[in-house]
Amino acid sequence: MAITLVNPSGLPEVDVYRQVSIATGSKLVFIAGQVAGDAEGVTVGAGDLAAQVEQCYLNIGTALAGVGASFDDVAKLTVYVVDWTPDKMPLLLEGLTRAAAKLGVTPVPPATLLGVAALDIPDHLVEVEATAIID
Repeated sequence: MAITLVNPSGLPEVDVYRQVSIATGSKLVFIAGQVAGDAEGVTVGAGDLAAQVEQCYLNIGTALAGVGASFDDVAKLTVYVVDWTPDKMPLLLEGLTRAAAKLGVTPVPPATLLGVAALDIPDHLVEVEATAIID
């Protein structure tokens, strides 16, 4: 495995991600921001943040599998949420938990959460991008 995830002493320990990833692989994999579209491009979960987060993570899983990688190879995630407010965190975590259960993973690489005004189309509430390292 090319990624080791750690929470260094002196930084807060966060349940849903680790503060640092150490990458030792030889190939960088950049996954474009994934929105809540199915294989045909139809938006999944219109108006439902949890459902859209789940679909985004499932799409990341599909993209990783397509290049012979998995969430174990992810060094960093970036999550963009439209009109973010802290009260949306339970919905984000619900979607993440459902996707993790379906994928059989615990995606905890370092992550950045950014509130944005809008995404590509009004129906999309969240977008997730990933950087992975593979041998």
